Amino acid sequence: MTALDTLIDYKQLVDALTDAVIVADPSGAIRFWNPAAECLFGFTEAEALGNSLDLIVPERFRERHWAGYKRTMTTGQTRYGHDVLRVPAVHKDGRPLSIAFTVALLCGPQGNVTGILAVIRDETARFAEDRNVHKRLAELEQRERVNTTETNALEED
Repeated sequence: MTALDTLIDYKQLVDALTDAVIVADPSGAIRFWNPAAECLFGFTEAEALGNSLDLIVPERFRERHWAGYKRTMTTGQTRYGHDVLRVPAVHKDGRPLSIAFTVALLCGPQGNVTGILAVIRDETARFAEDRNVHKRLAELEQRERVNTTETNALEED
């Protein structure tokens, strides 16, 4: 144990984060759920622990999620340790969420994958804002095309 270990209570540190932290075992059962995860997804720690990640994965994405999850557990490799993954999720009350996260693989002494840790941020508001900006941009581009067509028609007359 180092001097730093005596200064830091790691559970307190993770519980203090405003990003959700979830740890799942190789089967996809939730083994750790911090208070920010409860705030983001609506499930209490007691409701989440031991349950499948299906708790927060929208049904229509589960097949793809589990294919990637199993591949990661088998190969011990993921690109989302560095790249941020942005995906839909679901709140306990059924409303859709947009989340962004990175993951880290947890390994045992022999190097075998024992679980996966995800650090998750709610991007629902940002996603909606981006969608509105893209919609507005498309409307403006359409309006510009119409104006250009009308201007060209007038110039030809």
